[in-house]
Amino acid sequence: MTSRSLVAALAAVLAASAAPAAYAEPMFNRIASFAVADNLPDGVDPAAVTSSEIVAATEDGNTLVYSDSPLRAIGFIDITDPRTPRAGGTVTFGGEPTSVAIAGGHALVAVNTRKSFLEPSGLLAVVDIATRKVGASCDLGGQPDSIALNKDKTIAAIAIENERDEDVNDGDIPQMPAGDLVLLSVKDGAVDCGSLKRVSLTGLAAVAGDDPEPEFVSFNGQDEIALTLQENNHIVIVDGKTGAVKSHFSAGTVDLDSIDTKKDGALKFTGGMKDVPREPDAVKWLDDNRLVVANEGDWKGGARGFTIFDTTGKILYESGASFEHAIAELGHYPDKRNKKGVEPEGLEAAKFGDDNLFFVLAERASIVGVYKDTGAEPQLLQLLPSGIGPEGAVAIPSRNLFVTANETDLVEDGGARSHVMIYERADGPAAYPQIRAAEKEGLPIGFGALSGLAATDEPGKLHAISDSVYSSDPAIFTIDATKQPAVITDKLTITRDGAPAQKLDLEGIVGDGEGGFWIASEGNADKLYAHAILHVNKKGEIKKEIAIPAELRAGETRFGFEGITTVGKGDDMVLWMAVQREWKDDAKGLVKLVSYKPATEEWGAVHYPLETTEKGWVGLSEITVTGDYAYVIERDNLIGKDARLKKLYRVALAELKPAKLGEALPVVKKEEVRDLIPELKALNGYVVDKVEGFAIDAAGNGYVVTDNDGVDDSSGETLFFGIGPINAM
Repeated sequence: MTSRSLVAALAAVLAASAAPAAYAEPMFNRIASFAVADNLPDGVDPAAVTSSEIVAATEDGNTLVYSDSPLRAIGFIDITDPRTPRAGGTVTFGGEPTSVAIAGGHALVAVNTRKSFLEPSGLLAVVDIATRKVGASCDLGGQPDSIALNKDKTIAAIAIENERDEDVNDGDIPQMPAGDLVLLSVKDGAVDCGSLKRVSLTGLAAVAGDDPEPEFVSFNGQDEIALTLQENNHIVIVDGKTGAVKSHFSAGTVDLDSIDTKKDGALKFTGGMKDVPREPDAVKWLDDNRLVVANEGDWKGGARGFTIFDTTGKILYESGASFEHAIAELGHYPDKRNKKGVEPEGLEAAKFGDDNLFFVLAERASIVGVYKDTGAEPQLLQLLPSGIGPEGAVAIPSRNLFVTANETDLVEDGGARSHVMIYERADGPAAYPQIRAAEKEGLPIGFGALSGLAATDEPGKLHAISDSVYSSDPAIFTIDATKQPAVITDKLTITRDGAPAQKLDLEGIVGDGEGGFWIASEGNADKLYAHAILHVNKKGEIKKEIAIPAELRAGETRFGFEGITTVGKGDDMVLWMAVQREWKDDAKGLVKLVSYKPATEEWGAVHYPLETTEKGWVGLSEITVTGDYAYVIERDNLIGKDARLKKLYRVALAELKPAKLGEALPVVKKEEVRDLIPELKALNGYVVDKVEGFAIDAAGNGYVVTDNDGVDDSSGETLFFGIGPINAM
């Protein structure tokens, strides 16, 4: 299937998901998110960095066990009620857990205890799940990466990676000592350390064959092990009972077309790459004869997708750029980190009902592709929003559950914590995405970082803009909100002198009544951006740039115009801009609403009183006028359970009587209209911080959009939702 047809198939599935439940395909929806920091032991700083990397489930499906490398521990989560996960405590080790598997009532934990890259070491620890006690442990003789158990839980296979030092010789290999595969006998959850068998992997790969770097292991139903040698770009099939190498083959290369190859602040899927080594990370068997690998790349490669092989190395399916295109259409493409594109890394496979499914985890896109294994060309069913950096996953078909472990913790930057996220498969529509893009000329309309909304003269139709994340391709998007999910139908690049305009941070947009737009650009002196108002025609051409006057510029900070709207028409028309935070000449808790009258070039302002919170800062994100009121979004900059303020307020137009700049500014009265946090929690993820856009369409209905920061230190989720008739509030 071509990239275009695969994305079209996904669009059809998404459209079908809006059908009545009686006719819908079963869909996964997120039902809970668990912040790993909520499981920190007493006495540990709540702001300590955490990470959930690999996750497993007990055989009854009621308890999750995840590895937490920074804490040097495994953690437990009680999901007896999967909608209300509960902290289950931790068990710490003298090294970093790299992987975990469940055998009966025991967790088998691979632990990295190395002193250095040149002195790798590790052990396999056995933990009693009921008592949380560490029992026996086996010396593995090297640094372990992944662990897997066969179907009968009688054989444990552990990839001993002895990973390379990326700071030595630019990370080039070989770097000794070489890695290998360890096999151990297991009975009733007890590991027989004396049964340890080493499987040599040297001399197999054409790439640094004397330094194999095993990455991921997986068993099929015949006790055969599929093992990836990532940097060696090789796959090995091993008899799990005897340790004999049954077959091995290169993962090969792939030619990629229609991909984004530049970190340039523009989403353009017109590039290509030739002979890209796949360098697979995770591997899973689809049956006893076929296996799927996630082509992350770690050294020189990264083919951005996944490949299905048979046991001889014959390619049965190559995803190419199709997975990436589908992700881009949901606004999850990570342009700032695109050497390896969306970076497929983790995999899971399981049978749910009559469907054989596999799940592809895209680490840099923070999303999971759900595929139906048809025996031939797989069918993309849906894309699931995950936390930041999905690393591991476990399927629990007996409970219709699927779980992701998301390793990234941004606590040191005030961002989201590492989360374990839980999904349930059931009849009914898919809740995500809430907005997606159509294709244009056969390629995805790349979007992200939506920062402002504006109405058109047609009900359910809106315009949006993207902020400085896409500084090389500033754009106006057209949204059809009558669709479910809403669809971005077109993209108009903003130009200056015939080229995409530079040095802009678009934050607010409103129609000019003549087919063009007034746009607010937020300044940032550190990036040589100036605070400005732009007048753009219907072709996207900047016809006028209006700089702020000296009286305003004297007190400027980088937190500038975050929205723009109009009051009146013709020569009486006045532009109003919301300044996000206090400037140097504002009293604490007061921000400016700035006015500008194009006909006379007069500037003015009023003060708007902000709410206060105990943590973080509070500011404005949007302004729009309808009827007798100006509506603003007021929010804090907090995320997750710390988020307190994401609200819609209104100010009567009669209050907007601007004083001249430099004079004492009148303080307007405001009225709360709606708390937006319930909608931000509706998808059962963490509450995002950037509620950025609000518009009221031609029928009087309100719409809200969030800014996903271009998937940079973000889960990439764009929330877009309607809040109904504004005049009824």
